[in-house]
Amino acid sequence: MKINEMLLAQFEREAPGTRKALERVPEGKNDWKPHPKSMALGSLAALVAQMPSWAALIIDQDSLDLSKGGGQPPVKSNRELVQLHDKSVEAGRRALSKINDDQLMKSWRLLYGAKVLDDRPRHLIIADTISHLAHHRGQLTVYLRLNEKPVPAIYGASADEGW
Repeated sequence: MKINEMLLAQFEREAPGTRKALERVPEGKNDWKPHPKSMALGSLAALVAQMPSWAALIIDQDSLDLSKGGGQPPVKSNRELVQLHDKSVEAGRRALSKINDDQLMKSWRLLYGAKVLDDRPRHLIIADTISHLAHHRGQLTVYLRLNEKPVPAIYGASADEGW
């Protein structure tokens, strides 16, 4: 099996559970935080919705400089979150489908100005990005619980959903 096929399979396994979590984000609570040091719900939800497109960014660019800002602003509705997620998944899927193993072995760098934060082969960065998405989706499910929203079954049953 080719590297892109393995990454794409993992990518596709994560997408439905992420979509289900985003569908349940309560509207009108973009500024809500469980703690002052926590990310706001709207920012977290937008991040989770946008993260699948990072595969395309990693494939299409040689680096990303975080000092230049950017990021996805919070969106106002579940409909917008799901649309952003679907668009992001399609961008990631398209990029992963077209790349070959030689390209995935090429280095990719995460920068903060002149400081190199990460410099590894693209396939490792993409695999870590998929794990990073699962981490933030887990945070999002905690936010759902704290806002009395049902937590979707993602890797197995949840307290709110069976198998």
